[in-house]
Amino acid sequence: QVQLVESGGGLVQAGGSLRLSCVASGSIFSSDAMGWYRQAPGKQRELLATITTGGSTAYADSVKGRFTISRDNAKNTVYLQMNDLKPDDTAVFYCNVVGLLYDGSWLPKWSWGQGTQVTVSS
Repeated sequence: QVQLVESGGGLVQAGGSLRLSCVASGSIFSSDAMGWYRQAPGKQRELLATITTGGSTAYADSVKGRFTISRDNAKNTVYLQMNDLKPDDTAVFYCNVVGLLYDGSWLPKWSWGQGTQVTVSS
């Protein structure tokens, strides 16, 4: 069982930045692709960014150019640097280990952590 602990959220004004962290324990972190998700009130959880074991990254169009995913295998940690935040970015942010399906989509593998709340004021 993998445990995921997200942190770094908070209240920020539009245009500001935050850096989220997620520590994954109970897995061989360096062997896993990781993803960041968010869930806004009344909306489905959406995948924002992924990073493979080799460091290849991919982003949803809604955050491309503003968010950067990175990882530190020595610390079992994945990060999400968020710049130029907008009120529409307000959500609870989650990370997970992800697996690549045959159709190119990513599937979260483990139970969700508690997430970290990001609130962007206008």
